[in-house]
Amino acid sequence: MQPINFLLFQDFETLDAFGPAEILGSCEEFELRFYSVGGAAIRSAQGVVVQTQPLFAIDEGGVLLVPGGRGTRALVRDETFLQTLRALAAAAPFVLAVCTGSALLAKAGLLSGRRATSNKRAFDWAASQDPGALWQRRARWMADGKFYSSSGVSAGMDMALGFIADRLGRERAQALAAAIEYLWNEDRDFDPFSG
Repeated sequence: MQPINFLLFQDFETLDAFGPAEILGSCEEFELRFYSVGGAAIRSAQGVVVQTQPLFAIDEGGVLLVPGGRGTRALVRDETFLQTLRALAAAAPFVLAVCTGSALLAKAGLLSGRRATSNKRAFDWAASQDPGALWQRRARWMADGKFYSSSGVSAGMDMALGFIADRLGRERAQALAAAIEYLWNEDRDFDPFSG
């Protein structure tokens, strides 16, 4: 099984992490693991507490998933965190960012020259973290090389299903969406929230 390594931090957005966790955790090919810089109990913006493992225990061959949330606002100024993120992303075969998680990737210099998107309510702020990224305002999710990014909150579920379609086949993704009674937005370019 390939690990899906969730990098959590204080005030992450709950659905950013647990929407994709519901979907990716339904695949026997993947094993979910939750990490943080200190390996402590991490509280989401909605008050959900997750006991995480410290980063020294991370399996660097795993897929890295970075949620967004209001905690990203402080982390874009935390150079130690950004250095850690660069190292983790370099080792990971794929990096999935949900919502303003893409702002963290951008600030770490990982999205320069790559197509990416983010939450529409924080889009300008996210894009300002690296104007050299090819920001796509009208996109439900994007994939560019090993980097995936999604727009706001629930779009992480669409991105997770898109990732599964790319890795395990479209029929598998469709079956997973049906099993959880979720209307998967398969068209990554269709974004009704881009206004």
